[in-house]
Amino acid sequence: MDLKLSGRTALITGGSRGIGFGVAQSLAAEGCHLHLTSRNAADLDAARGKLLAAHKVNVTCHALDLGVSENAHKLGRACRDVDILVNNAGAIPQGTLTGLDEKAWRDSWDLKVAREAGEHVTVIDARSRAAYAREHIPGAINVPHREMTAESTAGLEKARTLVVTYCDGIGCNASTKGALRMLQLGFRTKELIGGLDWWKRDGYPTEGTASRDAGGAANGGSRR
Repeated sequence: MDLKLSGRTALITGGSRGIGFGVAQSLAAEGCHLHLTSRNAADLDAARGKLLAAHKVNVTCHALDLGVSENAHKLGRACRDVDILVNNAGAIPQGTLTGLDEKAWRDSWDLKVAREAGEHVTVIDARSRAAYAREHIPGAINVPHREMTAESTAGLEKARTLVVTYCDGIGCNASTKGALRMLQLGFRTKELIGGLDWWKRDGYPTEGTASRDAGGAANGGSRR
């Protein structure tokens, strides 16, 4: 199957082994040039060797711990022109939402805990305007990921603002695309992995027409 991806460039986090490497092989077979990230330089070198032996594509490796904010910024700058992002990296701890201690919640990028801790957080709904109007996290602003530019984000203070992007949930990639774009624009950025879906599952309130229709306790989903 020709997916018309020849000549495109993809960034794959966690791309040296497992699912990430499998995705890298598939994209390379389609003619995609690759940027791979992993904490382990040796694993990256091994993955790069296998890919170059099998496919005529460029493979660039980035041995970085993306749990460190500066490394995420560095990667965003190095890969600002990629066409495809596959976000396969993560260090989310196991356990129920209510069973995690505060440190674990922070490591999981839990938005509510960050707000309660007094951090200067700007929450960005990266979905469409229609989805935002239907239902969104209270206090969030709407900047669709396709419209994130220096001009549209000029009102945000880079020096002290932590940007948290979100979309519908785990199956939606608007938050990932938005997070990458905000990193490229120079913001400290995190992604609310579970999105609006898990925000509601944990009992937190939402705003928008769906919330009003349900008497302030919306259960319906939204679409990007």
